Amino acid sequence: MASGNHSSITEFILLGLSADPQVQALLFALFLMIYLLTLLGNLLMILVIHTDSNLHTPMYFFLSHLSFQDLFYSSVTVPKMLENLLSQRKAISVKGCLAQVFFVFATTGIEACLLSVMAYDRYAAICHPLLYCQVMSKQLCVRLVWGSWVVAFLDALINILLALNLDFCEVQTIHHYSCELPSLLPLSCSDVSTNSAMLLCSVILHAIGTCLLIIFSYACIVSTILSISSATGRSKAFSTCFSHLTAVILFYGSAVLRYLMQASGSPLELILSIQYSVITPLVNPLIYSLKNKEVKAALRRMMLKYLQCLRQHRREIT
Repeated sequence: MASGNHSSITEFILLGLSADPQVQALLFALFLMIYLLTLLGNLLMILVIHTDSNLHTPMYFFLSHLSFQDLFYSSVTVPKMLENLLSQRKAISVKGCLAQVFFVFATTGIEACLLSVMAYDRYAAICHPLLYCQVMSKQLCVRLVWGSWVVAFLDALINILLALNLDFCEVQTIHHYSCELPSLLPLSCSDVSTNSAMLLCSVILHAIGTCLLIIFSYACIVSTILSISSATGRSKAFSTCFSHLTAVILFYGSAVLRYLMQASGSPLELILSIQYSVITPLVNPLIYSLKNKEVKAALRRMMLKYLQCLRQHRREIT
């Protein structure tokens, strides 16, 4: 361990989801399938958006970055979870645990920031349609994405630098399948008041702050939609927001509660963590494709193009 952190232990034990070997085997198969589907779904979404010129708009630009972020997000925790489900000794080094804490914290923050940016995009499109292209310029979209990553990584860096000064003595069992800051702080024999205060500030910044931006955006959106006289126009406007609103509810409903809960290793705590770190990256591509005619049309065009190339290749061979 680094000299700045005078810990008497060098590793933690992740208790995971179950101690029953048969249950662990079933969980391994389940989460492996979920992880592979998450990789496939998000990679497909990125590919479709980047290859189809009809999707080169601010909304899909943000969606492609959300898909990339979900790939990153699930890869932070799921591979280690799968490894531990097959291992007799479910250990992770203190340095490895702190590294995982950093990336879990950063990816959670990025997800929150991107969802708030996407809410602002819907606000600009529905409330100011004539100025939309001018307001949501390519330069602004790039800056908003970069800003989301920079803010989240800086916040995670501050929290992890404070965690590096903690001493971990005797107790080395984490009642979780991954290392998260709320689960790590109770294991320290140092004063964690500063860490807890910083964690609370981070939750307020990323959860409450971005959530308020989303609420404000949707309050304006709902007000504008209700003022539309045509029922068809109202339905079309609401449909453009449905996918994003569903993703927001799934993520915030679990992530905020998880980081505000006292770490106890309870089943609810584990369920909430699985919801925002495993399930949300899996369902986001489904939410944005199944309820989106433009994405479904782009998928069909890509498949037709692929089949045409395949047929042409076969003709060349024969």
